[in-house]
Amino acid sequence: MFDQLSERLRRTLAGLTGRGRVSEADVDAAMREVRLALLEADVNFRVVKDFVARVREQAVGADVLAGLNAGQQVVKIVHDELVGLLSAGDRTFHLQGNPAVISLVGLQGSGKTTTAAKLARHVVRQGRRPILVAADPYRPAAADQLELLGKAIDVPVHRAPAGTAVVDIARGALEAAKRQTRDTVILDTAGRLSIDDELMAEIRAVDAAVHPVETLLVVDAMTGQEAVAVAQAFAGTVPVTGLVLTKIDGDARGGAALSIASVTGIGVKFLGSGEKTDALEVFHPDRLAGRILGMGDVMTLVERAQEHVDAAAAAKMEAKLRKAEFSLEDFLDQLQQVQKMGPLGQIVSMIPGMGGLAKEAQAAVDRGELRRTEAIIRSMTPRERRDPGILNGSRRRRIAAGSGTSLPDVNRLVKQFGDMQRVMKQLSGMRGGPAGAGLLGRR
Repeated sequence: MFDQLSERLRRTLAGLTGRGRVSEADVDAAMREVRLALLEADVNFRVVKDFVARVREQAVGADVLAGLNAGQQVVKIVHDELVGLLSAGDRTFHLQGNPAVISLVGLQGSGKTTTAAKLARHVVRQGRRPILVAADPYRPAAADQLELLGKAIDVPVHRAPAGTAVVDIARGALEAAKRQTRDTVILDTAGRLSIDDELMAEIRAVDAAVHPVETLLVVDAMTGQEAVAVAQAFAGTVPVTGLVLTKIDGDARGGAALSIASVTGIGVKFLGSGEKTDALEVFHPDRLAGRILGMGDVMTLVERAQEHVDAAAAAKMEAKLRKAEFSLEDFLDQLQQVQKMGPLGQIVSMIPGMGGLAKEAQAAVDRGELRRTEAIIRSMTPRERRDPGILNGSRRRRIAAGSGTSLPDVNRLVKQFGDMQRVMKQLSGMRGGPAGAGLLGRR
């Protein structure tokens, strides 16, 4: 979502960091570019005006302009102000009460039902026992979808007979949670195509009946400034405690995500970045700011790796890397592990200094290059994967035919892997070995 904004901000700020000392005119020129980048990203114009004014005020200070690394200081100011912009509102996810009741509200199509399942999976990882509630009596398909999602993550779903009032569904769910010793109730409430008095009255009635500790407004980040308007309308009439931005992995310009908390005063608590039930991120302003400015997001990358990569397999792989025994079989396994962590472009954007390559990495995936690589390796025999040195011309032609690729494709992969092996052998001879294993040195 932030690709275009990120690319433009990185390009603008790189011009400053490359100069060392900067003048007030340099700052003004950079701020013009920052202003245009934010406006083109559909950030609220008042938010842009205030943001640029705050950055400029700090950046033209005597201490900054006189410094030898003034450009870097300006980048830090932009980063800190971006964090401040994203940090508005209370972002703590509250789970008080037994059971703790969480109500998801929003318009139809915003992603409430999928978010309910994602949230259930999230609290399961925290050691809680949730129950999902189909609190939308107007769309039976929503209840059916919730049941399917609940089965997929092994979380029970409470649904009432057709025609049951929303308030009665919520009360019945509370009783069911107590009977089943469930400590978290997640209500997937009804939405509307547009905001209306009936919807708001329904949400207020549910709030009065079961007293949710969290009323989370689910908004579609793809709708741009309309998402901000929806959030303002809800916040003005119902007790919204936080925001969940969905479809953050889409190709919208991202302005809503940057300005919604600042405009509404409601904190963003979660980001939905895909359709799978594990595609929910706790919102961290500093991490998102780092991603936008190409500084990476190591913490989220580590968390994803911990969730999706088997620790024993990772230790085994590290031992192979240290001994430079990494084979094509291992390479295939690593490709599959990385793909479990999310879209490749998103993963690359989290690696410090690699933000500029994220778009290229995702484009490679979209072109099918990873699928071709997998197909080539799978067309090899186990011996060929372990020892690519035996791949003569006839074997390579057989692999190309079996994988539906060309001989140059096979040759390219074998050459790239050979280059990688040579680098690993060089690293294995250094102190500590590859993969950062010797960062602390030997004692």
